[in-house]
Amino acid sequence: MRAVAGIDVGGTFTDLLLQDPDGRVRLAKVPTTPNQADGVIAAIEAAGADPASLDLIIHGTTATTNAVLERKLARVGLITTMGFRDVLELGRRTRPHPYGLTGSFEPLVPRELRREVAERMDARGNVLTPLDEQSVEREARALVEAGCEAIVVHFLHSYANPAHERRAGEIVRALWPNDYITLGHELLSEFREYERGTTASVNAAVQPVLDRYLRRLQDQLAARGHRHDLLVMNGNGGTVPARLVAREAAKTVMSGPASGVMAAAATLAQSGLRNAITYDMGGTSTDVALIAGGVPEVSAELSIAYGLPIHLPMVDVRTVGAGGGSIAGLDRAGMLRVGPESAGSNPGPICYGRGGTRPTVTDANLVLGRLDPERLLAVREAVKLELVRAAFERDIGAPLGMSVEEAAEASIRLANIHMTGAIRMVSLSKGHDPRAFALFAFGGAGPLHAVALAREIGIPEVLIPARPGLTNALGCLVADLRQDLVNTLNRALDDIPEEEIATTLGMQRHRGLATVLAERGEVEEAVVLHSADMQFRGQTHLIRVALPHPTMTRAEVQAAFETAYFGRFQVRLPEIRAVLVNLNTSVIGRRRGFSLSSLLGGERGEARVGTRAFYAGGIWHEAAVWQRERLAPGDRIEGPAIIQQADATTVLEPGSIAAVDTIGNLRIRVSP
Repeated sequence: MRAVAGIDVGGTFTDLLLQDPDGRVRLAKVPTTPNQADGVIAAIEAAGADPASLDLIIHGTTATTNAVLERKLARVGLITTMGFRDVLELGRRTRPHPYGLTGSFEPLVPRELRREVAERMDARGNVLTPLDEQSVEREARALVEAGCEAIVVHFLHSYANPAHERRAGEIVRALWPNDYITLGHELLSEFREYERGTTASVNAAVQPVLDRYLRRLQDQLAARGHRHDLLVMNGNGGTVPARLVAREAAKTVMSGPASGVMAAAATLAQSGLRNAITYDMGGTSTDVALIAGGVPEVSAELSIAYGLPIHLPMVDVRTVGAGGGSIAGLDRAGMLRVGPESAGSNPGPICYGRGGTRPTVTDANLVLGRLDPERLLAVREAVKLELVRAAFERDIGAPLGMSVEEAAEASIRLANIHMTGAIRMVSLSKGHDPRAFALFAFGGAGPLHAVALAREIGIPEVLIPARPGLTNALGCLVADLRQDLVNTLNRALDDIPEEEIATTLGMQRHRGLATVLAERGEVEEAVVLHSADMQFRGQTHLIRVALPHPTMTRAEVQAAFETAYFGRFQVRLPEIRAVLVNLNTSVIGRRRGFSLSSLLGGERGEARVGTRAFYAGGIWHEAAVWQRERLAPGDRIEGPAIIQQADATTVLEPGSIAAVDTIGNLRIRVSP
């Protein structure tokens, strides 16, 4: 056993779970700081730990996600094929807003920093125009003089033949002042120039941001005596050594949401469940994902913002603008609206006492008795409940002819509608019946709404982990090392020799294993998973098909695709040829396991600590209040009830029954 810490940096809090060599677990939750490294150090100190005593730190960060969303990025230059400098700006014939002619788009790389050189490959990788090496050198020098910190080399059809990109990279490296150089094919060897180009551009733009942040963090850790490894969470749910992660910095986008999904997968595995919809409700947004057969769904078609698709394998998380800080009010038509505008962490909800004046979802939960005003986190100055009630009366109740309680409950129900929409997107829209899944609810606000959401959709069971507000940090602690590789073939399956499929998958396997097994001290075993992205000829969207072994015949691949297609759309199309677009390989380095039973509270004393008035379904109920840390495996609670703990509050609506399982999860049976 070693001392291992999982640390997740969120928008409001930085969370830590630390496992000591004797198996004990220490927890910490501190405010996130503008320089995230300071918050990480503060979390370690709050847990009573010394960085010098830690053998391993696994870190989930929002540094790259926030940098992209806020456009606080490095200045990037682009060298591309003659005539294609505007591909990143033209995009896919879409608009920022679906209706009307409004909206604007600012490309990640300005036009004056997008430079063209003579070269051309065709889609089969044949040279049509040789590379003009002098032009590459001239344009690279011009970009240095223009103040670019990072550069992208992105040539047409480099996925089919990367020779020109490689040679251009050699020329650029000879004169570029740093290592922030991205070659499109090295990051993503996939067709579609627009998506490959934006992915490479995002990578270049966040490389310096991530690299500087990790250097600051490692320097601060080293100054306090830390001499061991630092692993960083990627968006695919795996981890990468800090010394390698900046090279492919775009893969850390969605690191935070991915860590929560990995924690859910680990919890399900130890709970005997295989299918769940994960539901993470925070202060600003809600993240939803699907785990089928114990494996989180992965997608390579993420779009972090309009015009910025990132085609890298990442946990398929859908986000909606509904969180505890989502503002409730009337729009110009006089209709009630909740979110996407958020009060954030500053000023935050009214009840935080930081100057907020507009009612939020958190305030609504407080008005309805679901939250204890004495146990709120992040409160700067206590606010009287009357002030919160007055805001609902002023902004919603009086204009709509509602009581304060009706206005607050309507706000929560509308927020729930937004969140159930996201749940349907990851389940019903992909052919999954949500009634066959459990709802795994976590985050600071998730357990407050979970039972109501499950009842709305027909999900029969809700699972609340032992530490819902620290689940993302747990995800860092249990995450494995992972490498995802992709190569484009984009040909009719009948035209592809079977040995080419086997050779490509074998090459991917070799590359992935070389990276993962370099961390032999962390890896207990390596698991290799193969898949193919396929479609019927003439279609646009891809279906990912699992390939059980790399030497499958064409007939076996065709059968697997037809089965997957029918499972998704309930349609068979035997008269249309199948196209094998991409071959994918995931190499997963399994790390040592972590027993979730160590997260049990173990406090002594009576678990039932009182009662509180609780509003639901248009009437007030008397709800029993329970202290979760004092519950023991086998305990059973009937709703209406409120189960409170340091990092979250769980609401049991009338008719629901909760039981504590052997590893401390709340398993809630939801009444119809």
